[in-house]
Amino acid sequence: MTDRFFDPKLETLPEDALRARQLARLQALAREAFPANPFVRRKWQEAGIASAEDLRSWDDYVRLPFTVKSELESDQAEHPPFGTNLTYGIESYVRVHQTSGTTGAPVRWLDTAEAWAWWGRCWSFVLRAAGVTARDRIFFPFSFGLFIGFWTAFEGARALGALAIPGGSQDSRARLGAIEALGATVLVSTPSYALHLAEVARQLGLDLRTLPIRTTIHAGEPGAGIASVRRRIEEAWRARAYDHAGLTEVGAYGYECEAQAGLHVNESEFIAEVVDPATGRAARAGELVLTNLGRGCSPAFRYRTGDLVRAGAAACACGRTFLRLEGGILGRTDDMLIVRGVNVFPSAIEGIIRRFAAVDEFRIEVGAESGPDQVRLQVEIDGQPAATVAELAAGLRTELGVRIEVVAVPHGTLPRFEHKARRVVRKAGGS
Repeated sequence: MTDRFFDPKLETLPEDALRARQLARLQALAREAFPANPFVRRKWQEAGIASAEDLRSWDDYVRLPFTVKSELESDQAEHPPFGTNLTYGIESYVRVHQTSGTTGAPVRWLDTAEAWAWWGRCWSFVLRAAGVTARDRIFFPFSFGLFIGFWTAFEGARALGALAIPGGSQDSRARLGAIEALGATVLVSTPSYALHLAEVARQLGLDLRTLPIRTTIHAGEPGAGIASVRRRIEEAWRARAYDHAGLTEVGAYGYECEAQAGLHVNESEFIAEVVDPATGRAARAGELVLTNLGRGCSPAFRYRTGDLVRAGAAACACGRTFLRLEGGILGRTDDMLIVRGVNVFPSAIEGIIRRFAAVDEFRIEVGAESGPDQVRLQVEIDGQPAATVAELAAGLRTELGVRIEVVAVPHGTLPRFEHKARRVVRKAGGS
């Protein structure tokens, strides 16, 4: 598997050497950011840290305060349009992007040329682990707007030397045609959009097996880390599907290797912690906290991602020593549903839905007429709706321990998503 490493030496560093390297880069980052970055300096001073030189050991590191998204939202509201998390003058920055706005207001983020190159390097780890090389042709079926989306993946393709094919300003039919005409071998998209392209191909009578796609890489939502979703993508495209995780605020931090035993955190570029969401104390399963090490222009120190993960206990068969997150992203702290006293994650619902080949699309309605903890599942079903609805409802009840109303709706009723899917709809009074 060593041919799937971007940097074999870094990816297999012994723990002591890795921690020493991280600490040295952290100290360099602190010396860069603390004197000039108002956001960082204020937070650290409030925590009793007087200078970058106070960061001498890992014991000092855990004195650093957590950073949460709401702080960034408030900072940008008070200091529009970009806030104060800027280490350099505005003339030093060359890229502006923003979060999707799925939860809360979108947060804008600026990058210098050096930071943008760092993004590309991070994506090079992602692409190589999935077996992508300079010989590949990578198709990106998304519109290039302010949402960072796959902009950074596009930069990663350039950094790796692969042919990057933009698929913006096209409908799904045209994108399938471009994949065929240009001989694309790799598809990079959300899991939802990969499944939607497969649905469109089926409607057109196009056999995806005739296309040259051999690898798909997915981000934006946890679908590719769900076994049933991955299987459905792979069966549709006859290609190997790989998961990836990243955040606008932090960077492209997680990637899947050939063993596909969870997401590796790129610890050569990020410091990772797993903490109890309630107490902030270290835990094996909990919320992922990240510090990026190569983005001093707008750094994220101990950023609470909101992603729920479980740290792997055993070494990965691929030989990487980086932290492995079993099952990838398990859910988010802000998307948990409470259904009649039972905690349910949308990803768990999707994992069950995707086992039913007849279901093309779905939507989860929260806070229906009968009460704020009521959840209703709308599904588009190809075939025999009544039988599928009954089987799906039974599966949800058995595996989640809660009754969820399942309603079949006409095909084409529910929206499709090019970027991050928004399938949870909260009505007035919904939890």
